[in-house]
Amino acid sequence: MKKVILFAAVGAFAVSMTSCSKNYTCTCDFGSGETVTEYSDLGKIDAEAQEVICEANACTWAEA
Repeated sequence: MKKVILFAAVGAFAVSMTSCSKNYTCTCDFGSGETVTEYSDLGKIDAEAQEVICEANACTWAEA
């Protein structure tokens, strides 16, 4: 039984280490030119927070 628990714990740890981070861009067009800000390796919570900020400034949020 201890081996099963140990195996499950190691498996859970391995899964948690493979993050679901992605790259995103926030593109803003101010009339005089376009500004693109790149965000690398964002997790879900950070990406959602940056998306709200980006879209609140009338910009376009996209997965890179």
